[in-house]
Amino acid sequence: MDIHSNIKKIITLFLVTILLVLFLLSCSNRQKETADPSYYPEKPNIIFFIADDMYPEMFNCLSAGGEGENLTPNLDRLAAEGTILVKQYVVSPVCTPSRYNCLTGNYASRATNKQFMRKTEQEEGQTVIQWNSFITDRDRILPHYLKELGYTTGMVGKNHVIEVGGLEGFPDFNADPRDPEIAKRIEDNYRKVERSILNCGFDYTGGIYHNNPNFIGVSELAVQNLDWITLAGLDFIDKYHENEFFLYYATTVPHGPTEPERSWNADPKITARGFLEEVPEVMPARHTLPERLEQAGLGGTDKENVLWLDDALGALLSKLEEHNILDKSIIFFFNDHGQHAKGTLYQGGVLNPSIIWKAGGFPCGNVCEAKISNVDFAPTILELAGAEKLDKDFDGRSFKAALDGEQSESRESLFFELGYARAVIMGNYKYYAVRYPEYAKNWTAEERAGVLDRYNDGRTFRNMAIVNRDPEKPFSHLEVVPGGGHAENQSYGKKPGYFDPDQLYDLEADPGEMNNLANNPEYREILLELKAELQEYLDDLPGKFDL
Repeated sequence: MDIHSNIKKIITLFLVTILLVLFLLSCSNRQKETADPSYYPEKPNIIFFIADDMYPEMFNCLSAGGEGENLTPNLDRLAAEGTILVKQYVVSPVCTPSRYNCLTGNYASRATNKQFMRKTEQEEGQTVIQWNSFITDRDRILPHYLKELGYTTGMVGKNHVIEVGGLEGFPDFNADPRDPEIAKRIEDNYRKVERSILNCGFDYTGGIYHNNPNFIGVSELAVQNLDWITLAGLDFIDKYHENEFFLYYATTVPHGPTEPERSWNADPKITARGFLEEVPEVMPARHTLPERLEQAGLGGTDKENVLWLDDALGALLSKLEEHNILDKSIIFFFNDHGQHAKGTLYQGGVLNPSIIWKAGGFPCGNVCEAKISNVDFAPTILELAGAEKLDKDFDGRSFKAALDGEQSESRESLFFELGYARAVIMGNYKYYAVRYPEYAKNWTAEERAGVLDRYNDGRTFRNMAIVNRDPEKPFSHLEVVPGGGHAENQSYGKKPGYFDPDQLYDLEADPGEMNNLANNPEYREILLELKAELQEYLDDLPGKFDL
């Protein structure tokens, strides 16, 4: 018996030793793999984190004057360990079409929703890209492709891209959201938004703002609640962490309202859906935001909202670590567009660096110099997820080869479209065209005044600022509203060539786009070459735009 017992002990000890060695080797190999830039997890979890209206100075990692001026440890980590896409561009630099570009992989002029088609008809067949290019349940978008690869998909936060029909308005912006009838209307509208998102291919949705807070319809609810959005994102990961997943996480900050009492210091029980019974406790307490900034020796406008956003990113990273899946995840951090020339196709609006992170980084290193468009995100995400030969389905092209350091450029030129403007970048030059429809150019003084009054009336109803009352001012590139609208006000008329119908810039010699070369005979051949390049894009897209 003793001999048998000893033999059993020896065998057991031997087996335990073998298992321990195998385990340690496995851990060692895994650490080696995740530290190796060439290592990609099979079917990685993907988080597409999209911020709203960040200025370049809000990034410590960009050479835009923000280095060391922001308390963003989680974003800094992504930038330090991942890859910064320093030449990443946005096709259409306002909220809705930028989101459309990312989720469809296509240019917004391909939109087929009723509002967009009606606008095109009104504009004499010219497509006009504004806040009107919505995804419908007839469209095949990124979640559909990912679900075919076995992924579970979720959307939380700001929508502003999925079409929602039948939303009920409110008779008074100052209506009481606690009134049972008003509360029911708020809830019904919210459910319609969630249902529309699910009908467009997502498996999960929550913490949704259909639009910016001012457009919920009731002033008391027109505040930010990033904690509520993050609560939904964490719930999604908790529920689906055992399966490959794609989470589209869209913040509503640092877009306005930015006043503390309507953003980071608002009542944390207020949401776009009404009032919560309990405060979400998924991020550092809000009262610590100014305390932490003071401890770091930082101050200034909007610093709390940027730190609040970073806390949301940190909560997602911590949740991935909690489930031991961070190394199996790829994170995209994308800002919806540039802010210094929002509402235009100038560099300050379209040049919009972003960050991609995975454990061990990417073979290309910390910086990727390839020209990349935001329509390229969808095919790139799909290639990372294991899909093959999908570029033919998109205007975008996968830039995985650029991340792998195998190519320096993913395309020869870049196309841009917004409002009544179109542009193309090829080499060091940008050609920029602005064309208004005949009916608008022929408006009488009375008609111009009526258009401006109606625009301002809508803003007055929502207690929003008025930027212009002069009906004789020229249109902006984004809207045929005299003097332009609020979104593009900071950019309106700021460039010497702003009101020129044809513009040509040497981006290397003149990155600020202050010297329009379109009428310079020395650049005639370059102008014609870029015009022809732009025309090729236009010929392939719906609608007309006469060069």
